Amino acid sequence: MVELSIFYFFAVVLVFAGLMVITARNPVHAALFLVLAFFTCSGLWLLLEAEFLAITLVLVYVGAVMVLFLFVVMMLDINLAPLREGFARYLPFGILVALILAIQIAMVVGPDTLGPEHVAIPERHAADYSNTEALGLVLYTKYVYPFEIAAVVLLVAIIAAIALTMRRRVTKAQNPSDQVAVRREDRVRLVKMPSERRG
Repeated sequence: MVELSIFYFFAVVLVFAGLMVITARNPVHAALFLVLAFFTCSGLWLLLEAEFLAITLVLVYVGAVMVLFLFVVMMLDINLAPLREGFARYLPFGILVALILAIQIAMVVGPDTLGPEHVAIPERHAADYSNTEALGLVLYTKYVYPFEIAAVVLLVAIIAAIALTMRRRVTKAQNPSDQVAVRREDRVRLVKMPSERRG
């Protein structure tokens, strides 16, 4: 009963944090709510006895990715006025897309595919049970093709990001030998002008 209450508490906080991420007008507040969502997700992973996933979520996303997000958001002077324009106009379309996604997720990940009977692992509470070993065994056997497809997609994204940043830029270069060999006549021109007397 206590475990179920903790689960519902984390679930409510997670849903609230997710809604605040997409509705917060301040990007810094949205990033902080995303940190809260990551922490509650790690709590849910701990309830499922997936300690490796929980600590990885905290270390990688909260400790590295979100710090980078906050650094970029706070360093950039983002103009919030254009971000707020058109929010009410596109709100019905956004709600429709969110409902469609929720229905699809419910159809794919529903009560028929989740639950303790579907996640049963033999000797789960044994002394030599390794959470990381079980995760790797499932990831590289049953889900090896989706894992490889995700790796290819991430590789393509990395290559595209490098290609976008490695554009040819026109930069002005200096030649030190030309600067040392410069003469006064090349840089300074004396102009003689007659003086005028004001009476």
